[in-house]
Amino acid sequence: MSAPSHAPQPDSRTVPSSVDVAVVGAGFSGMYLLHRLRELNLSAIVFEAGGDVGGTWYWNRYPGARVDVESLAYSYSFSEELEQEYEWQERYPTQPEILSYARHVADRFDLRRDIFFETRVTAASYDEQDKTWLVRTGHGDEVTARFLVMATGCLSSSKLPEIPGLDRFEGPTYHTAHWPHEGVDFTGMRVGLIGTGSSGVQSIPVIAEQAAELTVFQRTPAYSLPARNRTLRPDEIADMKANYRAFRQAQRESGFGVPTPIPEKSALEVSEEERDAAFERAWESGSLVNLLTAFHDLSIDQAANDTAKRFIHRKIHQIVADPRTAADLCPEYPVGTKRPCLDTDYYETFNRPHVRLVNLRRTPLVEITDRGVRTSDEEYAFDAIVYATGFDAMTGALTNVDIRGRGGASLKEAWSAGPRTYLGIGSAGYPNLFMITGPGSPSVLSNMVVSIEQHVDWVIDAIEHLDRQGLRTIEPTEEAQDAWVDHVNLIAGATLYPKANSWYMGANVPGKPQVFMPYAGGVGEYRKTCDEVAAQGYKGFALST
Repeated sequence: MSAPSHAPQPDSRTVPSSVDVAVVGAGFSGMYLLHRLRELNLSAIVFEAGGDVGGTWYWNRYPGARVDVESLAYSYSFSEELEQEYEWQERYPTQPEILSYARHVADRFDLRRDIFFETRVTAASYDEQDKTWLVRTGHGDEVTARFLVMATGCLSSSKLPEIPGLDRFEGPTYHTAHWPHEGVDFTGMRVGLIGTGSSGVQSIPVIAEQAAELTVFQRTPAYSLPARNRTLRPDEIADMKANYRAFRQAQRESGFGVPTPIPEKSALEVSEEERDAAFERAWESGSLVNLLTAFHDLSIDQAANDTAKRFIHRKIHQIVADPRTAADLCPEYPVGTKRPCLDTDYYETFNRPHVRLVNLRRTPLVEITDRGVRTSDEEYAFDAIVYATGFDAMTGALTNVDIRGRGGASLKEAWSAGPRTYLGIGSAGYPNLFMITGPGSPSVLSNMVVSIEQHVDWVIDAIEHLDRQGLRTIEPTEEAQDAWVDHVNLIAGATLYPKANSWYMGANVPGKPQVFMPYAGGVGEYRKTCDEVAAQGYKGFALST
C-alpha cells in the first residue's frame, strides 16, 4: 500500500491533563460537539487522527468522490448565519467542496484551537472510583475526562480484501479510503480495481478516462442511478435559503433525513405503465430517496421490490452494449438492501474498449502476485492496483480503540456477538460514554448531518441535565439495552434489509457477527423516541451522583 502523503506527527501543543469532555474525531460530529460544549462553558478536547477537520471527507479523496445527498440538505442547520452565508456550487458536491465547507466551519467557529490533529486515540478506560475516563493516544498523551464521546464515524475503519499476497505486488497500490492528497495520475497505465461499492462506482469512470487499460474485479454488483449532477442555479439556492427553517423541520421528521412524500400506493396495485413511469421519474431525478420511496412497500415486500429490480435491470441492459457484461452488472439482492450508489457514467464506462469487467463469482480471486492479480482462470498484469474494498462499518472505528468500562470490560468483547447499545447512544457497562450515530440508530440509513445534529443535541442536553441535577454519571440499563436491541432487530426483520449480505449486516468482514446494525424505523420516529426518553427523566438510563 502506498504511503500516506505525510506521516503523523504529534501536535506541538501540550495536551491538557484533565477536561470535562474528551471527543474522538473531528468530522461533522466532532466539530458540532465542540461548538455545543463551548456553549455550555465545558472544557473539551478533540483528538483527530487526520491532519485537518472533515472526517470521512478528509480521508476519502479518491477520484470522483461525492456525497449522495444534495449539498443544500447535507449541511449544518444549527446556525442560520452559516446557512445564509455559505455558497454551495454543485447539486452533489465533490469531496474537495465538502472538505472546504468543513474547513470553513472550523474557521468560522474557531474550532481548531481545541483539536489535536495527527493524534489517534488508542485506548480509553473507565475509573469507577473517580467516575472518569482516562484517554490515551498513540503519542503517549493521557487525559482524564468526565465524559467520553466517540465521534469516530460509521465509515472510517477501512479494510483490504481477504486474499493472499497483498504485500507481493511490485507496483503502487492504493485504497480509496487512503488516497494520496496530491492525487494519482494513471495516464497510460494498466490498472486493476477491486471492488464495486460506492467508491468503486464513483472512481471507475474517472480512472477509465486516464488509464490505458482498466480491469474491474467485481464480486457483488451495485445498484446505481445516474446522479444528474449539475451546477446549482441561483434561484434554487435563494429559494432554499428563504425556506430553510421549514425544510430543516421536514428533514427532522422524515424517514431518511431527506423530505420526500411517501405515496400510499403499493407497487403491486398499479398498472405496469404507471409503475414504470414512477420509476422512470425517480431514475431521471437523480435521487436515491425518490427511487426507494417511489411506492410505500418497496422496502418491505419482495414482490414489490422485484418490480424495481426488473426496472433497473432493463436500464442496465439498455446502457451496456455487451449482454454478458450487462448481466454481470445486474444485482440479484433486493433494491436498497445494500446502499445504492449515485454515479456519473458508471454503466456507460463498460462500453469503453479498454475497460473490462471480471465477475469474481464466476472466476474467484486467488491471490495478488508480484505482477498483478490472479483469478481461478487467469493472471492479470498491472502497473497499479486500486482497492475499493470499503470499511468495517459502524463498529470498526469503535472496537479498534481499546475501550474498557466497568470492571475493565472490553467493548470489543462485549460486542463479540454483535453491537449492543441503547438508542445507538450508549452501552451498558460504560458510564458517561456516548456514541454519535452508533449502531442501533438510523445512522447510515439517513442523511448523516441530520442524524449527527440530533445525536449531538441529545448528548449535550443529557450532560446539561446531569450538571443541573448534581449528578455525575449516566449509563444505559441492561434491560433497556436488551429491549432496544430486540426492537431494532424486530424493525429490521419486517424489512428486506437482512436479505442482502451488506456492510449494514457486517457481511463484508470475515468473522464479524451478521446482525443488521442501523435502526430502520426512520429518522423522525427515532427522534420522537429519544425525546420521550429524555422527557421521562432519561428512562432506560441509570443516573447517579
